[in-house]
Amino acid sequence: MNISDVVNITNGELVGTPKIQSVNSATVYPSKVEQGDLFFSSNQEDIDSAISNGAYAVIFDNDDIVRNDSEIAWIKVSDIKLAAMKLIRYVLLKKEIDIYLLNTHELSFLKMVAVDKRNITILSNDWRKTFEQIVNSNDLLFVGDDEELLTTIKPNIARLDKEMDYQLISDTLFKCSFKIDGYVYQNYDIAPFHMKHLTKVLHFLQAHHLRYDIEKIKYTKHFIPVFIDNQLRIQSSSKSEKAVIFVDNLKDIYEANEYIFFRLKWIRSIILTPKKTKIDLEKNPVWFDDIHDVQQKLKQLTYNYAFVYNLDKSILPTLQQEYDLFNQ
Repeated sequence: MNISDVVNITNGELVGTPKIQSVNSATVYPSKVEQGDLFFSSNQEDIDSAISNGAYAVIFDNDDIVRNDSEIAWIKVSDIKLAAMKLIRYVLLKKEIDIYLLNTHELSFLKMVAVDKRNITILSNDWRKTFEQIVNSNDLLFVGDDEELLTTIKPNIARLDKEMDYQLISDTLFKCSFKIDGYVYQNYDIAPFHMKHLTKVLHFLQAHHLRYDIEKIKYTKHFIPVFIDNQLRIQSSSKSEKAVIFVDNLKDIYEANEYIFFRLKWIRSIILTPKKTKIDLEKNPVWFDDIHDVQQKLKQLTYNYAFVYNLDKSILPTLQQEYDLFNQ
């Protein structure tokens, strides 16, 4: 790529009159610089290392950078991250790359059920790693869940907006039986309000001719129920009517509470959150201070279902990681 093109793409300013007129590739890591590369950084030590490794051009946004080589191209930009995103955008267009923004639930299900993972690249939430994944690979299909990062790269980025047709045969808060493509899947570990995320992922994979395995469905990290007794000991669902549901997002709590309100009116539920957590429900949460406080409240309070926000199931003292909660 010509230096003049790099300047135009990144909206930069060429400082000085370099002898170098073009670059071969680009990177944000000095250790990956090869002869003839473009390097993005505003760290003096990294820049010096990149030049030693053969960098032909440097993009920087720090006025204090000492330009130790007058032969290479120095390109000053207002924001180095934004400049890198602009170069990524150029690469997307040139290579005709498909990139999609998924929500966190969709990404979890994609990781779970996709079989052909080599044909799809999951982008890092670190912009430097994302830069390397896109610019320095031959992959043509990318997905990620960092909305701020991906909309900076591509403001009109595609999202999953179509669901695969399915029939929900029966459901509880913790299990679903459903029919897809003529096949019936009975008593799978998935909340009914997660079906929309799953079926969007299945439609996406099918549209891109990527194999998937519905048999791999299980609870995601976002919503994990654990049945317990009054001493927080693990029980099977057939032996206990008390469950702790570990949730890492408020939306799942809202949807679960709506499900309980309309379908399980006899269920007494409580919500435990860190102090000062604001929730958009008529029901007030029970605030906790620390893990010990949560454990004591789970022992002392009256409930069938307790939603615990922003803690994981390791707080249960007797939890066995490989325990099958529903199939004893």
